[in-house]
Amino acid sequence: MLLIACAAAALFWANSSASSSYGALWHTMVGLRLGSFVFERSLEWVVNDVLMAIFFFVVGLEIRKELYDGQLSEWRRAALPVVGALGGMVVPACAYLAVAAAPETRLGWGIPMATDIAFALGVLILLGKRVPAALRVLLLAVAVIDDLGAILVIALFYSSGIAASGLLLAALGVLLLVTLRAFGVRSMPIYVVPGVIIWAGVYAAGIHPTIAGVIVGLLTPVHAWPGVEAESPADFLLHALHPWVSFAIMPVFALANAGVNLDGLSLSGSGAKVSLAVLVALLLGKPLGVVASSTLAIRAKLALLPPGLSLRHLLVLGVVAGIGFTMSLFLAQLAFEDPTLLGAAKLGVLIASALALILGLILGRALLQNAEPEEKKR
Repeated sequence: MLLIACAAAALFWANSSASSSYGALWHTMVGLRLGSFVFERSLEWVVNDVLMAIFFFVVGLEIRKELYDGQLSEWRRAALPVVGALGGMVVPACAYLAVAAAPETRLGWGIPMATDIAFALGVLILLGKRVPAALRVLLLAVAVIDDLGAILVIALFYSSGIAASGLLLAALGVLLLVTLRAFGVRSMPIYVVPGVIIWAGVYAAGIHPTIAGVIVGLLTPVHAWPGVEAESPADFLLHALHPWVSFAIMPVFALANAGVNLDGLSLSGSGAKVSLAVLVALLLGKPLGVVASSTLAIRAKLALLPPGLSLRHLLVLGVVAGIGFTMSLFLAQLAFEDPTLLGAAKLGVLIASALALILGLILGRALLQNAEPEEKKR
């Protein structure tokens, strides 16, 4: 609800009589000056490149935990969400290119690839007892995997030319982090130092710096420290950071990126193709990719459908997976420098995500039945 409120506020603000203040706020320059050294960037850059690195750090922690003892820890358990997520990435990308294959618009093919975990899980929560626990776990696994796929797409296709010196600096940061772990350093604030070095190295290398968050997240221990009866560093950080990410970073990101000025938006020519391509990819391509690939894998006996789930559950999952929002808006920001195309892409993401959310709720109520109370079962 907070994300929806912030996105709505951004849209209202960007299209109100005070719209100039919206742009002025996010283009405000902030930075550091030490003698002749000057490092200044816009407030929007701070949100998208610094704060979102923390968001991706949490995503990296979630992927690390899933690889250790979750849905991705054993290949038979991981096969269905992996296949579903791959289908849910490839088909929407192809659907986008089928609609917007012109040279100036095709760069947006990565926009519909990822699922917004917060919104998608929120829809399942709103459906209540109709949703078995296995479906929530499956959705989380699919969303985590396609987030990982989106991260790889950002690193490989939406980053500038790679500079070797930056990669060397990032490697030194990784080495420092691993060394601190090897020597049993348990003070978590100390690990901020190698984290910042990795971020700076990735940024200097020309790769989007949010990738640094994923790297550090994947290197975080999932075991409790030896001799200490406590939760692991990964669990501790997830519990500590989730409120900040959910109630601060993601809403601020929505406020900074969802403000599409409709007055200056041209929905003709290339802009119309981008918006339509995003709509088709998220609303049709995503469900088709998830459901078709999952069904084929199950029939080929490459994957097993969790007990209690059926094709109806997969259909609801596929529709809900079409809620792109956070990651899709982020990828749109990377794909298009042209304000017209960027605005059209953002509008397509917002409309498609809203429709996928509504359609997911309608289908969930129509296709899924309330689970029997435990007392009745006994």
